Amino acid sequence: MGESEDLRQYVEGGDGISVIRGSTNCRSWNNIQYKPGLSANNVGSKHLSMNVATIPPGGVAYAHIHVDFEVMLYLLQGKVRHEYGVGLKETVENEAGDFIFIEPGVPHEVFNVSDSEPVVAVVARSDASEWENIVSYDRNAAE
Repeated sequence: MGESEDLRQYVEGGDGISVIRGSTNCRSWNNIQYKPGLSANNVGSKHLSMNVATIPPGGVAYAHIHVDFEVMLYLLQGKVRHEYGVGLKETVENEAGDFIFIEPGVPHEVFNVSDSEPVVAVVARSDASEWENIVSYDRNAAE
């Protein structure tokens, strides 16, 4: 789903401990920019993936569903609004310092509510493949 890049180039070690040193955004998916992060794609993890995501000012990560995996986020910077649930009729806003948990199967669309500041979040998934088990969601088809 994301841009193709060999993420192993960022990894040091691999003999029991793998490390990625400070890095910049190198790929994107659904209008979200990502640092390399850790996943099955570069460290061979079996159950987890983790990275840092950035939504640019005014950006939107279009409606989608995480199929059979959990997501936890910690907002480092910015303010975000999630529209979620059937038809995306529920709303919650969060800001830097907030933790967010998204249950498997919950449709959601993510908005950076600022026109000047990016949203930056640490993202952890109970899916080592990162984006492989994400499907698009049509808010109008659910009504």
